[in-house]
Amino acid sequence: MAPKSKEKSKPSPSPPSQPPAAIEDLFTSLNRHVQRSEFEQAVKVSDQVLAIAPGDEDALRCKIVAMIKAENIDGALATIQASEKLPVDVNFFKAYCLYRLNKLDEALESLKSQERTPAAMQLESQILYRLGRMDACMDIYEKLQKFKIESLEINIVAGLVSAGRASEVQNVMDALRVKATSSFELAYNTGCSLIEKKKYTDAEQQLLSARRIGQETLMEDNWADDEIELELAPIAVQLAYVRQLLGYPQEAIEAYMNIINRNLVDDSSLAVAINNLVALRGSKDVSDSLRKLDRFIEKGSVAQSFQLTHGLDLKLSPKQREAIYSNRVLLLLHANRMDQARELVSALPDMFPDSVMPVLLHAAVLVRENKAGRAEEILGQFAERFPEKSKVALLARAQVAAAANHPQIAAESLARIPDIQHMPATVATLVSLKERSGDIDGAAAVLDSAIGWWSNSMTGENQLKKLMHEAASFKVKHGREEEAAHLYEKLVKSHGSIEALVGLITTAARVDVEKAEAYEKQLKPLAGLKGIDVDSLEKTSGAKHVEGSGHVKNVEAYEEAKGKVKAKKKRKRKPKYPKGFDPANPGPPPDPERWLPKRERSSYRPKRKDKRAAQVRGSQGAVVREKNEANAVSTNTSASNPKSNQPTATSKSEQSKPSSKSSRKKSRN
Repeated sequence: MAPKSKEKSKPSPSPPSQPPAAIEDLFTSLNRHVQRSEFEQAVKVSDQVLAIAPGDEDALRCKIVAMIKAENIDGALATIQASEKLPVDVNFFKAYCLYRLNKLDEALESLKSQERTPAAMQLESQILYRLGRMDACMDIYEKLQKFKIESLEINIVAGLVSAGRASEVQNVMDALRVKATSSFELAYNTGCSLIEKKKYTDAEQQLLSARRIGQETLMEDNWADDEIELELAPIAVQLAYVRQLLGYPQEAIEAYMNIINRNLVDDSSLAVAINNLVALRGSKDVSDSLRKLDRFIEKGSVAQSFQLTHGLDLKLSPKQREAIYSNRVLLLLHANRMDQARELVSALPDMFPDSVMPVLLHAAVLVRENKAGRAEEILGQFAERFPEKSKVALLARAQVAAAANHPQIAAESLARIPDIQHMPATVATLVSLKERSGDIDGAAAVLDSAIGWWSNSMTGENQLKKLMHEAASFKVKHGREEEAAHLYEKLVKSHGSIEALVGLITTAARVDVEKAEAYEKQLKPLAGLKGIDVDSLEKTSGAKHVEGSGHVKNVEAYEEAKGKVKAKKKRKRKPKYPKGFDPANPGPPPDPERWLPKRERSSYRPKRKDKRAAQVRGSQGAVVREKNEANAVSTNTSASNPKSNQPTATSKSEQSKPSSKSSRKKSRN
């Protein structure tokens, strides 16, 4: 019995269904955490499952998604990289993590091995949108239209606007059978498309509708007021921008300042509002504008000082980021912070390698440093490396050269832009530049080339006429009368211009008198000049044009006729007399010297000085004694007879002093 009991006490092996039961409980707990959006707890439970079953695909996917939902993108990417040896395909999640970390090229590379599912195609379109490759992005959106993806039209319209194809928005919406008012996001994107088409008033109305729809929708979803304002902040910024475009800068500034001060706005919308405010201010309040922009700059090392904050860098498009950096450089130039501007400009080519803006800003810094020659050099090199983007660079080079008194380089730069060669403004600029540099033949060649081009053009009759007039005047100015007469003759034959006929006669009179006399007969005689003797006319002072009339009249005859015109009679008015004055009995006449000072009147007699006071008799002591005796007598007289103390001019002034003091005391009381 003992062995039997020993055998019974032996532990039995665990049933094979026990581990799966534990995993099922963990998955149940994992599902509960996911439903409650407790993503950090979901990650911990996923780790427990993976500890039991390291190769479990579902647990691994749950862990990666939970970490992404918890905004732990770096952790999710580390988990993906650690599981590359496992037979689990997580390349889609890897591409998404790289996209969130703004490693866009690596994200695209990771998607190449993925099946072309709608999710993978949507992620690829978002990556291409972030890269600014709008044409490729729109190609994918067109392929996605066959899938019934919710709210896909919002992204399609946004992609069309960013790709510069705003004119296609309405047709695409009609094809998708959606209206702009179906959601506030679509209404907002439609308003942006109207801005691109320069229909600013319609865009404003569309944006106001988007704000109204958004407020109604979010209030129905029980959003708080602050949350609603935060969600609709892009619409508020865009409305301020429309007011700016409509020509109301003060209203736009107030709207931007209100958005910035309230601070109920997401980072990207706040950056756009500040950038627009800075652009609207220009060179005013430079220090404040720099402080507002610097709040978005990543703090840290020198290498990072030119980078926007990580979150903002991910949300803004390349065009928006470039605008912020460009405005910062211009503000640094206005503030005369040349070292900072130079340092930032040197970092821009790496940030925006396909843009012309960095080289333009570099040239601006060089011009500010009085290095116009170096600015012309780098602009010319960029135009040679990137012919498709050379137009802006060459125009800038021409402007810099013209300002630096390098007319030959400016003319050469303009001559390298073929599509504007024959525009009247370009022709005038080229002629002026070549004339400044002394190249008269080159200037004449530019005019002749433009005339030839417009002669073969189906349109532009007015441009041809203006160019021929200017060319003829230029040739007359530089002693080329025969060529000028030929142009005038063409104008007379083609347009019948009186100005051209006068110019032809005047010019031909110098080189071909017979031709001048022949064309002179085509001039119509002036009215009122028939039968006038030429000899007597030459003796007069000339002819004068009378305003309000198309005729020229003889000066003497005109003045004579003008003198015969009776002058208008002026109405006589009765004189006004002072009150109580009788003109019949005026009384004695007033003194004619009443307004003259007393010293200038004829009746004025100055007071005579007492000459006796100046006479000195006897010794010095005797004089002093006599004066003292006289003073003593006068003092005694005054004391004995108070009535004789009459107020004089001096005593009056002395008496007035206490009264004025007493009045001041009263005023104080």
